Amino acid sequence: MTQQRGSGFVALLTAVNCFFAFPSAAAMDIPLEVEQLPTITAQSPGAVIALPSEESFAVTCEAKGNPEPEFRWTKNGQEFDPSLDPLLRTEENSGTFVIPNNGNLTEYQGTYRCFAFNKLGTAVSQEIGFMVPKIPKFPKEGFDPFEVEEGQPFILKCDPPKGIPPLQIYWMTMYLQHIEQDDRVSMGLNGDLYFSHVEEKDSRRDYCCFAAFPKIRTIVQKSAMSVVVTTRKSESPDGANSILQRKPSLLTPPGVRSEAVLVKGEDLKLECIAEGIPTPKVEWEKMGHGRPEKFRLENHGKVLVVPGDEQDVGGKYMCKAKNPLGEVVHYFTVTVEEPPEFLVEPQSQLSMIGADVVIKCSVSGSPQPITTWSVNGVPLQETLSANRKIFDDTIIIQNGQPSDSAVYQCEASNKHGKILTNANVMIMNLYPIILTSDGQEYSAVEDQGVMMHCKVFSSPPSTIFWSKDDSSELVTGPRFTVHDNGSLEIHTIEKGDTGQYTCLAKNLEGTSAIDAMLYVKDPTKIVAPPQDQSILIGTDAQLSCLVEFDESFRGDFELLWQKDDEEISPNNTEHSRYFLEEGVLHIVNVSHRDQGEYRCVAKTPVDSDAASARLIVLDVPDAPQSVVLSERKNRSVKLRWIPGEDHNSSITEFVIEFEENKWQPGSWRDLQRVPGNHNSAVLDLHGHVGYRFRVYAVNAVGAGPPSKPTERYLTPPAAPDKNPENIKIEGHLPHEMDINWEPLSPIEHNGPGLEYKVSYRRQDVEDEWKEHTVKRHSFVVRNTPTFVPYEIKIQAKNHQGWGPEPKMVTGYSGEDFPSAAPDDVAVEVMNSSVVKVTWKQVPKDKLHGHLGGYRVNWWRMRSLLHSKQSQGERHTAAFPGSRSHGTVSGLVPFSEYSLIVMSFNGRGNGPGSKAVNFKTPEGVPEKIPVFRVADVQKRSISMAWTPPLEPNGILTGYLLEYQLINDTEEAGPLQTVNISKPDTTRWHLRDLEPLSKYRFQLRSCTSMGCGSVVSLESTTLETSLASVHTGISSQGWFIGLMSAIALLTLVVLIACFVNRNKGGKYSVKEKEDLHPDVESQGINDDTFCEYSDNDEKPLKGSQHSLSGGLKAEDSGDSLVDYGDEDAQFNEDGSFIGEYAAKKEKRASAEIKATAQTPA
Repeated sequence: MTQQRGSGFVALLTAVNCFFAFPSAAAMDIPLEVEQLPTITAQSPGAVIALPSEESFAVTCEAKGNPEPEFRWTKNGQEFDPSLDPLLRTEENSGTFVIPNNGNLTEYQGTYRCFAFNKLGTAVSQEIGFMVPKIPKFPKEGFDPFEVEEGQPFILKCDPPKGIPPLQIYWMTMYLQHIEQDDRVSMGLNGDLYFSHVEEKDSRRDYCCFAAFPKIRTIVQKSAMSVVVTTRKSESPDGANSILQRKPSLLTPPGVRSEAVLVKGEDLKLECIAEGIPTPKVEWEKMGHGRPEKFRLENHGKVLVVPGDEQDVGGKYMCKAKNPLGEVVHYFTVTVEEPPEFLVEPQSQLSMIGADVVIKCSVSGSPQPITTWSVNGVPLQETLSANRKIFDDTIIIQNGQPSDSAVYQCEASNKHGKILTNANVMIMNLYPIILTSDGQEYSAVEDQGVMMHCKVFSSPPSTIFWSKDDSSELVTGPRFTVHDNGSLEIHTIEKGDTGQYTCLAKNLEGTSAIDAMLYVKDPTKIVAPPQDQSILIGTDAQLSCLVEFDESFRGDFELLWQKDDEEISPNNTEHSRYFLEEGVLHIVNVSHRDQGEYRCVAKTPVDSDAASARLIVLDVPDAPQSVVLSERKNRSVKLRWIPGEDHNSSITEFVIEFEENKWQPGSWRDLQRVPGNHNSAVLDLHGHVGYRFRVYAVNAVGAGPPSKPTERYLTPPAAPDKNPENIKIEGHLPHEMDINWEPLSPIEHNGPGLEYKVSYRRQDVEDEWKEHTVKRHSFVVRNTPTFVPYEIKIQAKNHQGWGPEPKMVTGYSGEDFPSAAPDDVAVEVMNSSVVKVTWKQVPKDKLHGHLGGYRVNWWRMRSLLHSKQSQGERHTAAFPGSRSHGTVSGLVPFSEYSLIVMSFNGRGNGPGSKAVNFKTPEGVPEKIPVFRVADVQKRSISMAWTPPLEPNGILTGYLLEYQLINDTEEAGPLQTVNISKPDTTRWHLRDLEPLSKYRFQLRSCTSMGCGSVVSLESTTLETSLASVHTGISSQGWFIGLMSAIALLTLVVLIACFVNRNKGGKYSVKEKEDLHPDVESQGINDDTFCEYSDNDEKPLKGSQHSLSGGLKAEDSGDSLVDYGDEDAQFNEDGSFIGEYAAKKEKRASAEIKATAQTPA
């Protein structure tokens, strides 16, 4: 702090941007470095109650001042020194003393007042009462029984002892059971028990009044009182008991009018308790206002309570008690009084020498309080001062001098209380004292504001000036404000505001100044706030918060996370559910309690930024609650439930499950599904079932847990509700018809004794219904004509009766083999491997069943390269449906084939057509099987190969291509060699680059083109290595070894080929193909898939036999029975697949040469 600045600098301080710094009287804060009057800082409340449970009792009085205050006490108006009593504990520089609870407290009971003083004056505390409560007791007394005639009013007196309020009164029995209270019997505000009229049941010997004093934790009991109710004798001749009715009268309050005094702020309680027969009802009214705006009735309407905060509580009130015989009224006049209260409270103030000082103390209250003034604890009239004047509630000190400095006390009292206040009046002249520390540093953020403090104490008031960077110019402008307390506020800070600022305070006694440094920082900003998320329960959530802040705050920056305004304390331990990693809050294994609003708070010492995101936890719904049954009927019941919490995903449906205790006890099955916005459903039930039900909810997350099951509900037996379904009519044999159906489930029986009635008749002729009753779910009709239509009905029945009228279905009796072969079979060659086969369809009357389709069998007879015929593998293709053409593919080019066509139905294949022979044209050869390097030289390579196994025509030669492919991105030019001699199997290439890598490609060719490429790669060698290689390859032993290996390989291939064709060459082969034995084959070929007439191509890769695996008696109704498991369709929709037996021997055995005859 610097005082007495240079006169040149002071001269520049004009009235611009300055301010007179002087604390207001209401908040005078004189630094303790300056001499000042005592001020009481702490004191005990108005009353200290010595509760027995406390160890000690502190009577508090603390004060501040300069010089440091001393303390003295008065007790009941007399001087009292706590330090002289060895039992009391005192502390140095404190006015507080402690009274120990040593059992002798009554001698300290009284009214205390504390005086804190120094050489300048004296401050006075409020009066402090120390109260030692006595243990309240009921007097020991005995009571004779109270005899009361039945129907008469009666009052049991409580008369509780006095004690420290509050007081609570209870009427109970000796066994601590509350006396029942109602309109007739009730307790008054004074604790007495009032009976509007007694009844015989009021007789008892243990009416006890209990008085409770909660503050001293004491309950006392009055001696038990006995009440005997005597029976009233009637004046009638028969002497019967009779209670006369009477109009109301008041038991309390007495008379017609009464007055009540209410202290302001307390609740008004008015009471009217009446007697009469019947028991009177009490009504309340505020005269001229009806009922008060805020009120409540207590004690069965006998007590009116108006809250203390109600306006205009005072006035006239009326209570009216009435019954059918009459009414009685009472009027209350309520006067509201109040304890003393300051309207204008004297304020401490600091004045300069020679100024006038005004002290005002204005008080209100009812009755009007008495106000007294004191100076330094001495009554004002006992002190003399020539310059002090008193005008009513105001003291004026004219031309105040330092000697007039004092503590003025204003005290006001009436019968409801007493208040006192101290006003410190200091009169002095003092140079500016700047209370703010010199050299403070402030940091602020650009575009925000900052407040730099300069708190000054002086007398007379000081003028405050602010400048920057030792400049003679003052800080001015719309962004700068100097506040009343001397602080400089800068609005909307800019980077250029960084620098050193000086605060200078000046009055007539001198000047003082301090410096402050301001640093302008970059603002803290959340650039990537957390985003709202919906997360599945049990998974992990991540909330990111990316922040930019001033680098100078690197060590002071904090990133905090809050959930629902409560701070999260993440730690990175193994078992923590929250942990932070590079600004990302990880929440592990999210649960329901993690749902809420998460707030990211980025803080530096000067600013902060925050952003919030909502985390919603998704889960399956909770189980429905309160699942109950209603509207119970024989075959239905209504189920109601209360949906559980949906956990932020709307319930889409409720699933009702049932469990029955007869067929599948303990197994819960779905019964019904209802939309998610329903909470009830009517359930259709089966008869003779003991049901239990439960419900679970489904949302987008999944299915929730089920509710608790209902009680079991038993339905009575009933006739079946339905008949069997999925009736199948099959004919496995020509003269039988098998009827099968899906039986009713056990729960669908609806009662015991379930049976099925099977009814059938021919459809194509006039026929009577034939009926059979069975318990199983199948029936066989025998001795039927072959393949004729029937009408069938199946009806369920139990002991309760028949099911509904059944639906009629149509089926056919058993099928037989087709008896005719297709005619006019022709073959059209499409290309070297595909032919189109056409035929004339078999007449319907020759099919003897449902047409399954047509089957084409073909086999290769020979290659056109050779004249010798050999029986090849058999192939089969099925064309489902009513077809007259089909396409056969996968043929070997340049070959001769033979084929036959036959129809088939559910029983099996019909006879085959006459064989048709055809030839396929040339095609391109197959891939060369062996292609190798025979010899490698420095500039040449020899290659050898074997001809293709299937040339598919007459070979015309080979096409050899090669190119340099050293490990570079670009390959060399492609070189081509046409080898025109078809019997060539070796070729030698010259003029190659040494130590170079080449790729060779070879294809065999016919007149239709060249086949697939076979390739290899090889690298030329250096001279030395090449010579060694050449030497080995030219040795005789090496050539002999290679020849032996080639010969051995050829022998193995010939043996395999012979074995492969063994067993298929019988002399009757062609006859077997043309006339297969119908009776032995059954459904021998693999079955077909669905029919498509978009293409006639046969099954690709078909097998080599007409044989199959189905027996003659197997059913043929289903298309599945005609199709291979691996059957498929071409892209254009045509049917492809393989139809053949697994072994050739089986195929040949099933083909017979005899002509087929009808069965």
